[in-house]
Amino acid sequence: MNTLEKKYLERLAELFPNIAAASTEIINLQAILNLPKGTEHFLTDIHGEYEAFAHVLKNGSGSVKRKIDDVFANTMSSRDKQTLATLVYYPREKMERIKKEEPNMDDWYKITLYRLIEISKRAASKYTRSKVRKALPKDFAYVIEELITEKQGITDKESYYASIISTIIRIGRAEEFIVALCELIQRLVVDHLHIVGDIYDRGPGPHLIMDKLMEYHSLDIQWGNHDVLWMGAAAGQMCCIANVIRICARYGNLDILEDGYGINLLPLATFAWKKYSKDPCECFKLKGQDEDRLQETELNMKMHKAISIIQFKVEGQISKKRPEFGFEKRNFLDKINYENGTILIDGKEYGLLDDYFPTIDPADPYALSPEEEDIMNRLVSAFQNCERMQKHMRFLLNKGTLYKIYNSNLLYHGCVPLDGEGMMKEVKIYGKTYRGKALYDALDSYVRKGFFAVDEKEREKGRDLMWYIWQGENSPLFAKDKMATFERYFLAEKELHKEEKNPYYTFVEDETVMNRVLEEFDLDLERSHIINGHVPVKTKNGENPVKCDGKVMVIDGGFSKAYQKETGIAGYTLIYNSYGLILAAHEPFESTEAAIEKERDIHSDSIVIKRAVSRKTVGDTDVGKAIKERIEDLERLLSGYRSGKISEKI
Repeated sequence: MNTLEKKYLERLAELFPNIAAASTEIINLQAILNLPKGTEHFLTDIHGEYEAFAHVLKNGSGSVKRKIDDVFANTMSSRDKQTLATLVYYPREKMERIKKEEPNMDDWYKITLYRLIEISKRAASKYTRSKVRKALPKDFAYVIEELITEKQGITDKESYYASIISTIIRIGRAEEFIVALCELIQRLVVDHLHIVGDIYDRGPGPHLIMDKLMEYHSLDIQWGNHDVLWMGAAAGQMCCIANVIRICARYGNLDILEDGYGINLLPLATFAWKKYSKDPCECFKLKGQDEDRLQETELNMKMHKAISIIQFKVEGQISKKRPEFGFEKRNFLDKINYENGTILIDGKEYGLLDDYFPTIDPADPYALSPEEEDIMNRLVSAFQNCERMQKHMRFLLNKGTLYKIYNSNLLYHGCVPLDGEGMMKEVKIYGKTYRGKALYDALDSYVRKGFFAVDEKEREKGRDLMWYIWQGENSPLFAKDKMATFERYFLAEKELHKEEKNPYYTFVEDETVMNRVLEEFDLDLERSHIINGHVPVKTKNGENPVKCDGKVMVIDGGFSKAYQKETGIAGYTLIYNSYGLILAAHEPFESTEAAIEKERDIHSDSIVIKRAVSRKTVGDTDVGKAIKERIEDLERLLSGYRSGKISEKI
């Protein structure tokens, strides 16, 4: 035993001071290895759809319903099962409605408690008692543990358990106890959650989703380009701030900034109303605008145009400051003929759909006016000093990365940039060349520098690179040749709107290329998968989310309402449990009110992608690998105790 090993074992001996303690821990850990693997859920491209997202978390993408079916089979009607499922999802709200109709609530409480206890037992069956204990609500932990560990067929304690239930009802704690059991079931049906990017933009509730995730028991996040855009905005990068506000305006979601994050948009609104008072801003119509709020819509359209022009200006400035990003070809304000209302692109002249530019100086088109500069300076300060936003971004930094390897699966939002031959594309970042995994690692490092670097120049590089990650041609999170924002607003020619995807998407069915990607991340070609989102799968056109004979799964199924016409569904959840991989395709979510009142669940069609030859255990997972290493260390400690090289502490 060398000195370093002895020092390590002595440290371990502080936790397990004698043979008995070390032996007990080895026995416990060895037993855990043989439990069924916990259930992982993968979601992506949530895009602010809080109600649908919250419901999917509550129903475990159908897992709660499956537990109810497993427990009660044919002993309950389908209607009663659905009512019970709705209660598990929304216990407080559902009970309020039941109380208005149920003549004998004490009987209802008793029946419901027994049913929920049975479901809780089934949901807890694959975990250690210690893990379940940690999941129990504090107020009822002891009682719930007693009830869900009751052994069937043992008559000695029947009156004991019946007394617990009757006492809970008699002292008026039945409703709180039901809520506790329902929340426990919700927690136990999903062991770990993966969010594979794009929490933000389009939908109205990304801030609510972030609050929900911050309370979740176990998760990781792979950043999407929309998430990094908001991170850049929170760090004070002007291009990111302008893009965030423009997208919120475009989708009629400025409330996210004003009410959700407390960002003062009054200076922008005042400026927009004054500068574009006579401009109908027809090219800046909102998506999903409410016709009953015409005056507000009119103001939002003017704000939409005002921030878009500011965005094109600040992007032009940064593209000159960072020529290595390759964005100068995307600058258009200096290519406009302001007298004729035309623009010259690649030697061809096009007519503009909107040629009213009261804030642009043709002699210096990328210069912000004094008013615009004041607005942007205020916004930078507001974003950087918004406590709730900064808390959300810190959470993204703590729980998030650009990619993750988890239980031999490779998770990233977009792609690994490839060239036309299917080889890893070399990308230059601040003078250094990266490809594949090294590119991801470099970009991840710069994102963190944008928040934490002590050197102001390095921090500024990090901030600016977040803008590049948002829409750069070689960004693994964007993965297109351009973001045709300007063209879509100002030019009618559809061919100019087209965005070419990275060759990755051409090679996604090529096993040789996908194996190359897996090898780049040191993964086993036989058992590993690539899981990503970003590009909506057009299910209604027959496109299959399962690519390359099951090696790649693209799970963006249109959680965002903006994409549901394109996909034909309302999102996917990939479920990886002890039996294999299952892909659940969700139908659109009507509303939380309909889910409670009409018991409308999200119907999900499940496809078994891969069934395990034998049921997977904890020993087959990353957690199992760590446990095995711990067992090896403890066995070395035991050997040290028995040889006398390490002294027991009695």
